[in-house]
Amino acid sequence: MAIDAATVRRVAHLARIKTPEDRLEPLAAELNGILAWIEQLNEVDVTGVEPMTSNVAQPLRLRDDVVSDGGKVEAVLGNAPKSADGFFVVPKVVE
Repeated sequence: MAIDAATVRRVAHLARIKTPEDRLEPLAAELNGILAWIEQLNEVDVTGVEPMTSNVAQPLRLRDDVVSDGGKVEAVLGNAPKSADGFFVVPKVVE
């Protein structure tokens, strides 16, 4: 897939990027170079390669998934301008 100046102009217009006419050809050449590099990456054989999230293998430290109410109602509502029965009181928005 080759990118020409007209394609760069259209993409720049859709992205709302003001691009001078004299920069369209160099941008097209740069984008074609990037696409050629991506094509080279597609040729690499990655069968049997596990996906990585880090370059150092570390087990994830997980906590128990326990449902709780937090037990900090007073601390949470302490900064609220208004509260009632353990809930925030907010102004009515919908009439």
